[in-house]
Amino acid sequence: MNFELSDLYSRLLMSDSDFDSLEIVPIGGPEGVDEPFDVPDELAILPIRHTVLFPGMVIPVTVVRQKAIRLVKKIYRNSDINQRILGAVTQSKPQKEDPVADDLHSVGTVAHILKMITLPDGNVTIIVQGRQRFEIKEIIREDPYITARVEAIDDSFAYANRKESKALLQSLRDGAHRIMRLNPEIPQEARIALDNIESPVFLIHFLSSNINVEVADKQRLLEEKNGQKQANLLLQYMMREIEMLELKREIQSKASSDIDQQQRDYFLRQQIKVLHDELGIDSPEREMDEMRIKGGLKKWPDAVRLHFEKELAKLQRINPMAPEYPVTLNYLEMMVDLPWSEFTKDNFDLVRAQKVLDADHFGLEKVKERIIEYLAVLKLKNNLKAPILCLYGPPGVGKTSLGKSIAKALNREYIRMALGGVHDEAEIRGHRKTYIGAMPGKVIQNIKKAGSSNPVFILDEIDKVSSDFRGDPASALLEVLDPEQNSSFTDNYLEVEYDLSRVLFVATANSLETIHPALRDRMEIIEMTGYTIEEKLQIAKKYLVPKQRKDHGLKATDVKIEDKALLRIIEGYTRESGVRNLEQKVGTLIRKLAKSIAMEQEYTKTIKEEHIEKLLGPEVFDKDLYQDNDFAGVVTGLAWTSVGGEILFIETSLSRGKGNLTLSGQLGEVMKESAITALSYLKAHAERLGIDYRIFNHYDLHVHVPAGAVPKDGPSAGVTMLTSMASIFTQRRVKSFVAMTGEITLRGKVLPVGGIKEKILAARRAGVKEIILCVKNRKDVEEVHANYIKDLTFHYVDRVDEVLAIALLPEKVAQPLRFVLPEEKEEKKETFITIEP
Repeated sequence: MNFELSDLYSRLLMSDSDFDSLEIVPIGGPEGVDEPFDVPDELAILPIRHTVLFPGMVIPVTVVRQKAIRLVKKIYRNSDINQRILGAVTQSKPQKEDPVADDLHSVGTVAHILKMITLPDGNVTIIVQGRQRFEIKEIIREDPYITARVEAIDDSFAYANRKESKALLQSLRDGAHRIMRLNPEIPQEARIALDNIESPVFLIHFLSSNINVEVADKQRLLEEKNGQKQANLLLQYMMREIEMLELKREIQSKASSDIDQQQRDYFLRQQIKVLHDELGIDSPEREMDEMRIKGGLKKWPDAVRLHFEKELAKLQRINPMAPEYPVTLNYLEMMVDLPWSEFTKDNFDLVRAQKVLDADHFGLEKVKERIIEYLAVLKLKNNLKAPILCLYGPPGVGKTSLGKSIAKALNREYIRMALGGVHDEAEIRGHRKTYIGAMPGKVIQNIKKAGSSNPVFILDEIDKVSSDFRGDPASALLEVLDPEQNSSFTDNYLEVEYDLSRVLFVATANSLETIHPALRDRMEIIEMTGYTIEEKLQIAKKYLVPKQRKDHGLKATDVKIEDKALLRIIEGYTRESGVRNLEQKVGTLIRKLAKSIAMEQEYTKTIKEEHIEKLLGPEVFDKDLYQDNDFAGVVTGLAWTSVGGEILFIETSLSRGKGNLTLSGQLGEVMKESAITALSYLKAHAERLGIDYRIFNHYDLHVHVPAGAVPKDGPSAGVTMLTSMASIFTQRRVKSFVAMTGEITLRGKVLPVGGIKEKILAARRAGVKEIILCVKNRKDVEEVHANYIKDLTFHYVDRVDEVLAIALLPEKVAQPLRFVLPEEKEEKKETFITIEP
């Protein structure tokens, strides 16, 4: 029990010169008759924290909030001293700095302001006396301060059974004297003041105000309207405090060598709990109670619940000061924060889903069709294990943004996890919680962040996962991405199984070659090829220009870009399969217009083709990259790169020598082998092709693939190299505007290659008119939209002879190379011996 407030009350009653003018009216006089107080219908409310004002008690209140300071000053400056009253109500949420009506208790006490003192720091301290309890019936307004319609609560002590009431009051007095005997810190004046109180109501309020319990318990005493019930509840609190004081005296009376460690820890924990309560800090017991409540609300499997309860019991046995305590506490917080068996409801409106996908992305019909198929099956079966989709294609074609559209169509949460450069297995599976600084893997962390167990999970750049001495993250992803295993995924930190089977994983990759073979086998590859010029134009009109305009604070009426201007940007300033660079160029254009608007300069609202060069500078790329010439040995090939299709030129030259083969242009091993294979084929079929066999021994062959600083590799240049060599040996030019791709064999077979759509788009951008392909690549061409190949002629071949017949012109160049060869010597006759079997 804390009698400091009583001591203050006594000092005020004795009055110094500073308080001569105070009128302190105690509730209940010496005769025990309570003086009534007329509570007004409306009261201004002063929120107070960490204390409860009881009728008859005098306490100081420090006011620091500006709104409350203005209220107190306004009331105190009232000319009538009896009208300096307001309603003191304890906050139900003491941490709230600017409380509203919902943050207050419903029962408070009418406070009479006896004195106001302005402190040097600008805050105000008021001395208030409680007069009468009241209950808030209605909040009238909250500005400039809270005003409420109130109803007085009658302070009376019923005498239904006079003997019982008398015994109850005597028990309260005895309990208070017992507390004073057990607590030597209570001053003697408090005992005297207690003996002089005769009013039952004032006795109850006096003891309630000074009892050493939490604020919530004091508020409960204040809200109890029945006097006898209020006294019984007060007696319970006093008996609890008596037990604590007796236990404290018992512990202190023992010699330090005989103190039991568990009792000492219990006592210290109780002391810490009191200090925590005084400072407003959550105690360990409160943390564990909250953890137990949260765990009880979780819908987790029996094995997980058993594991949680076991860890919680372990936490209770750990000293809060031990280093293991925060580790275990963080682990339990992670368990209760995870969305076990919490799912968002899928939206199975397939028409709406199709509209969402069409609105966010132009083209990509195969990908959209696959997503709609997934939704259809999920709608019919409702328990489909989510397949692992892998969107594969060059940068900037919308792989990652498509994941957002999928989440939007499904009405699921969206998570993106960047895997580029991840080389630590623990980033996927997490660390063991025994390590310092241990944490779960990124998969579990993102599931926690999403707040549901069925989000759309984007594994971005899965082809760029690396490995080192820390482990192989690609192998760790095998369990995550296997539909047959991820229902029991185990994170090293979590230690229990977590179901990932309802998660829709969508991976993105620029190249399939660098993906772990076992990982690639678990995913369904969906190829996203580059965009044509027509598609880029539509994307720029429908998505990029409005997006950049909005990002730069412009309205639709501020700027308009014509189609021809966008086409010039696409063809002259970008060279890519996607639209990322195109978006950057459009952003540059919009920024220049935004600058003119901000500086209030005149500008052209409609951007035409002739304005582009002035705004963006000279064109970076030539519209037509095809280089036609009159030289033999120059052939246009088609190649696939990680950023889409490109055309490349293969140049071959001859010089006097000893038949050496030189390759340049940073060629990989596969391209070097293609060059050797092409030369071997020409040597074997020189007579049929009209090539003098002596050239191979007396002339050196040099094959170069510009640009020399760019590494190149792959089988697609086989037919291109052979055509280039045949052209230089026969001195026949290659037909204009022809490009080719395909692999060759020593027998002269042309084999199919991949990336046909990207290569076709690259050839069309470069102005090529005819393309030579393997006959087995016909099916790849048929998958390309007819509008994109209407200007192209395709030649499907099976053998090298067909390639040369199509590509090489019959006549030689205007000034053919004159080969200087030695005269033939008389050949010796060779004798063939037949061996009989």
